[in-house]
Amino acid sequence: MAKNYSLEMAKSVINRYQPAQMQWHYEHGLVITAILEVGEHYRQTSFFDWAYSMYDPFIKEDGTIKDYRAGEYNLDMINAGRNLFLLHEKTGERRFIKAAHILREQLVGQPRTRSGIYWHKQIYPWQVWLDGVYMQGPFSALYAKYVDQREIIEDLAIQIERIYATLRDSKTGLLYHAWDESRGMRWSDLETGLSPHFWGRALGWYAMAVVDIIAIISTDDPLSDPLKKILNTLMGDILAFQQPDGMFYQVVDRSEAEGNYKETSASAMFAYTLLKMARLGIGADPKIQKSALKALDGIEKRYLSIDEDGEYHLEGICSVAGLGGNPYRDGSLYYYFKEPQVADDFKGVGPYILATLERETLST
Repeated sequence: MAKNYSLEMAKSVINRYQPAQMQWHYEHGLVITAILEVGEHYRQTSFFDWAYSMYDPFIKEDGTIKDYRAGEYNLDMINAGRNLFLLHEKTGERRFIKAAHILREQLVGQPRTRSGIYWHKQIYPWQVWLDGVYMQGPFSALYAKYVDQREIIEDLAIQIERIYATLRDSKTGLLYHAWDESRGMRWSDLETGLSPHFWGRALGWYAMAVVDIIAIISTDDPLSDPLKKILNTLMGDILAFQQPDGMFYQVVDRSEAEGNYKETSASAMFAYTLLKMARLGIGADPKIQKSALKALDGIEKRYLSIDEDGEYHLEGICSVAGLGGNPYRDGSLYYYFKEPQVADDFKGVGPYILATLERETLST
């Protein structure tokens, strides 16, 4: 296999993913973010051209975004906006910044819990999901820098801290997938409001968001200090559940449970977070780099393949996991285990590209 896995996987995604397949959704934004970073690192200008071709049909001159509905107050719709700032920087086209302003207006009106944390979606009232920190956090940090509004960063940092304090399990140090402030959902504990289990990818979303936000606002910014403390503590607690081959289970702390499996996206997210922490100099444990490399090695031995055309593929990715809705998702172990495992899903491929790019920067 090639040494520069991020570059090869990015090329494979570009070959398979064309503008007609673009959706205004978080996972599409994620994989495009990853490929833009690879393009910047390896000076592949065609990668930016490809990303532009994906966004071009979606953003009108007035900033209106195709298929986006602000009134749904859905945090999942924000993450694709993260790339708007680079698109504007490279092209000078104002429509991309106009679109960013529209997304920010959603967040201004986003319903919140009584403790000031964004609801995940309007259709999930009073609910906080770990996923939501990644869905809006890096975008919010980039927007705050662009408009020079420090109060946005302050609000973001407070939400991250409150989510950590509210969803953390005192015994394992892990964060539960979600919390229902109203205790109205069947999946929520009547006393705590917490969901029953520690889903790997939810933890990964939160960890990636925090490390990215620290990088955006600067490691020297005093507002990053509590975030660095949270990240170091959380990743230390997560690493207690790393398996001998380097990977992590779908439900992180239940390796013995029948039906549980070693899951790609969470393992890649943790590897990315750890490697970026090491690069930024915010990792207190000197072993974090070794642990991250071990996770990537485990993924590549178990789930990475190359087909006869030289295309890279990644398996072992949980297709989706949520809570509530119709049909109802009860947050049980059985639920997390029964959701299908798929190949080449952007929720796994995106973090894998980001993690391998971090690995490749170690030798440059």
